[in-house]
Amino acid sequence: MRRKFLLLLETGLVLAGLCLGASAWKIHSALEQPLNITQEELLEVPKGTTPTRTLYRLEADGVIKDAFWLRVYWRFNLAKQPLHKGEYRMQPGMTVEGLIDLWKRGEMVQYSLTLVEGWNFHQVRAALAKDEKLEKTLDGLSDSEVMDKLGHTGIFPEGRFFPDTYRFVRGMTDVELLKKAYDHLDEVLAKEWSQRAADVPYTEPYQALIMASLVEKETGVPQERGQIAGVFVRRMEMGMLLQTDPTVIYGLGDRYNGKLTRAHLKEATPYNTYVISGLPPTPIAMVGREAIHAALNPVAGNSLYFVARGDGSHVFSDDLDAHNNAVREFQLKRRADYRSSPAPATAPEATDEQAPIPAASPDTVPEALPQVPPQAPDQSPSPEPAQEPAQEPAAAPAPEPDATAPQSPQ
Repeated sequence: MRRKFLLLLETGLVLAGLCLGASAWKIHSALEQPLNITQEELLEVPKGTTPTRTLYRLEADGVIKDAFWLRVYWRFNLAKQPLHKGEYRMQPGMTVEGLIDLWKRGEMVQYSLTLVEGWNFHQVRAALAKDEKLEKTLDGLSDSEVMDKLGHTGIFPEGRFFPDTYRFVRGMTDVELLKKAYDHLDEVLAKEWSQRAADVPYTEPYQALIMASLVEKETGVPQERGQIAGVFVRRMEMGMLLQTDPTVIYGLGDRYNGKLTRAHLKEATPYNTYVISGLPPTPIAMVGREAIHAALNPVAGNSLYFVARGDGSHVFSDDLDAHNNAVREFQLKRRADYRSSPAPATAPEATDEQAPIPAASPDTVPEALPQVPPQAPDQSPSPEPAQEPAQEPAAAPAPEPDATAPQSPQ
C-alpha cells in the first residue's frame, strides 16, 4: 500500500513538473510573441480598466495571442502592479513583454497644454474645452460652479491659476489640470510673498496678485515690470488713482471692441481704476512669476507716469510736464507699427488638434466679486492735472492733452 502511494506521488510530481514546464513554456512564448501590427498604434487604457480586460481586448483585436497565459503571468508576477490609465505607444516589432514593460514603468504617451501669461479665465476655459485629449467635466458649468468642483468654493477664479505648460496623459480631466495650475500658483505666490520687500503696501498676498496682474497686462518687457510696479505703488501711497487701461478693458467685458473712448474711462465698473481708488477687487489676468516678483519688489524711484514708445517699451516720467512731452512725442505722432505694449507670450501655433484661443475679455459680468481689504495708506482720490485721454472711436489722431481730461500713468 505504501509502495503504491509513493508511486502515485512520484507520478503526480512528474505530471506537475511537466505541467509547470509546459505552462512556463506557454507563458514564455506568449511574452516573446511580437505584436501583430504593421505601423505604430496607440493603446488606450481607460480609467478602471484591468490588465485582464486589456489583454483579452488585444486578443480580440488580433494584436496578440494566448491572453489566458499572459493573464496567468500577470496574476502570479505582477498582482500588485497597477495599470495606469492613458495611452501606450505600440511599435511594429515590439513584443508583448516590451508592452508589459511600458505598463510596469507607467510610460504613457504625454501631451501638453500651455496656459499663457495675461490670459483671463474665459480664455483658460476655452483652451481646456478645445483640447481633445482632456476629458471634459466642466462643460455647462458657471465659473463659480467650476471653483466648487475644484474644492475652492467662494474663490473668484480670475488670476488664480499659474501660466505654464502642463503635461498630461489621455484620460486626465480638465478639472485635474486646473487643480495643478491652481496649486502651482499658490506655491509661487507663497514663495514670492516670503521674499517681498519690507515696505510694500499690501496686507495679504492676494493684493500682490492683483497688482501683479496689472503689471502683467501693462508690459511684457522683463526689465520694465519692476518700474511699472514702482509707478503703481507710489501712486497708491500718494492717494492717486492708478488709472490703467487694462482694468477698464476688463470691466467692459465683451463690450470691448478694441478701442477705448473717453466715455469708457468715465464709466463706473468695479474694475475701472480711472473711477475707483486703489486696486480693483480681483486680478484681471493670469500672471507669471516675474510679474509677481515685480509687484512684491517694486523698483524705487520718483516716476509717476509712463507712456508707450510704440515699440513695446515705455518712457517713464517723474512729473506731468515731462510726461505730456512724452505723450506728444510718442502718442500723437504714432508710427505705423505702433503698439502700446508687447503682446503677451502666446501659445504654440495652432494645429488641427488645437484651434486658436480667442483673445477676449470676460464674456460675462464677474460673479460674486470678493472684497479687497483696504490698502495702506488711505486711498482717497485727489484732484489731478490733465494727461492724454484714451483714443476716440475711428482712426482719428489723438487729441492734445487738455485741462479736463483724466490723468493716467500711461
